[in-house]
Amino acid sequence: MEFSIKSGSPEKQRSACVVVGVFEARKLTLPAELLDNAANGYLSDLLRRGDMEGKAGSTLLLHNVPGTLCDRILLVGLGKEKEFRDQEFSNAVRTAVATLNETGAFDATLFLTELAIRKRDVAWRVRETVRMAIDTTYRFDDFKSKKETVRRPLRKLTLVVERRNELAEAEDALLQGLAIAEGVAFARNLGNMPPNICHPTYLAEQAQALASEFNLGCEILEREAMAELGMNALLSVARGAHQPPKLIVLHYRGSRSSEKPTVLVGKGVTFDTGGISLKPAADMDEMKYDMCGAAGVLGTLKAVARLALPINLTVIVPATENMPGGNASRPGDIVTSMSGQTIEILNTDAEGRLILCDALTYAERFNPDVVIDVATLTGACVVALGHVASGLFASRDNLARDLQEAGEDALDRAWHLPLWDDYQELLKSPFADMGNIGGRWGGAITAACFLSRFTKKYDWAHLDIAGTAWKSGAQKGATGRPVPLLVHYLLQRSGKID
Repeated sequence: MEFSIKSGSPEKQRSACVVVGVFEARKLTLPAELLDNAANGYLSDLLRRGDMEGKAGSTLLLHNVPGTLCDRILLVGLGKEKEFRDQEFSNAVRTAVATLNETGAFDATLFLTELAIRKRDVAWRVRETVRMAIDTTYRFDDFKSKKETVRRPLRKLTLVVERRNELAEAEDALLQGLAIAEGVAFARNLGNMPPNICHPTYLAEQAQALASEFNLGCEILEREAMAELGMNALLSVARGAHQPPKLIVLHYRGSRSSEKPTVLVGKGVTFDTGGISLKPAADMDEMKYDMCGAAGVLGTLKAVARLALPINLTVIVPATENMPGGNASRPGDIVTSMSGQTIEILNTDAEGRLILCDALTYAERFNPDVVIDVATLTGACVVALGHVASGLFASRDNLARDLQEAGEDALDRAWHLPLWDDYQELLKSPFADMGNIGGRWGGAITAACFLSRFTKKYDWAHLDIAGTAWKSGAQKGATGRPVPLLVHYLLQRSGKID
């Protein structure tokens, strides 16, 4: 889809469709009022007759409205004006784009970007509109022999800003929105790939393609190199798999100075059976999404490189399958991690923390400013937060606050959970330095506490995206989260947005 920015009056737009909003109780927004005035009350007359109330999610498509130059007008219900905030705006944009994609209009001019939202400027409205529009029209049908096609899909969307002096700011926001949407789509595509295609070698190939496209530094460590480094925790997970594990490292250098890099570490378990601690058969197909942490950090890197942000960024992806087999790790096995700390494997289905702990130790060599790991780590996080917010843990409260605020800005929310030492007691093992599980209670917290033992030499945060990385049911598929959160955070660190 092609996007552009302009400033102008709605009744003067020569467009296949002009999109304006209506609040509940049939209250026209200012652009809708201008159209109504040009049409001698045509819109308000329809509303008085009860054609539309303005309820959130409702639409009304009008053709050949007198006094206007456009072919169609799409009225979008916005709900109650006093309750119109970030999420309501996002839902209105999604509704508009989904409807436009079915109207037969190749192009549309959207005036929803003029709507006032508390604490949100025009750049935010443009950035999120672009992202929501692309997200709404996303399809993954690579493996269907007969693809569903939209007869006349929306090809061009023009976003309108109220004042001409906002155009430059809006253009910058448009580019940011496009980059974030590209990163999200990249992550979604990786997540939705079947596990017989998207295995560790495939992830490594995708990383190499990114490196080639954006001139990044790239290194792929094989099993032998990992063994020499002492990454026995990571390799213990790979023991039952025929697919070889990979440690993927990518470097983006956007700062010419010797600025310390931000390091993103993404869990890349391309299929998780649970190993010897085998998962139930029901819904096990969704364990292809256990690499969505890897997909998320790679998608974030793609967005950052596309924007050429003036920062240094390193991405590390420990990639493996977790399979049962005669050589697979057993409950009761003890392994020595790269850090030298020993781990009793009490449950082979708590494998994500085992591959992450060695990757987090490996991150030390890059002298990072901050390290953020992203992982579909625990079902306990889904129990705690559902599918709305990702779990957020951090070694410093101000780091957690920065990430949480970035998530709020990006409509990709995370919630700060505790890392108190009290929970560390649950990881005690009589035979090793720690067990890899801490029991039934506080499972997301004890998993984060486990990881924290390998992050003492730098500032660190952990995002548990087990509840937010994909959807089940009728809308089944990867979401691309937390790419928006991470890119907003890096935009803020680079000074590109407030």
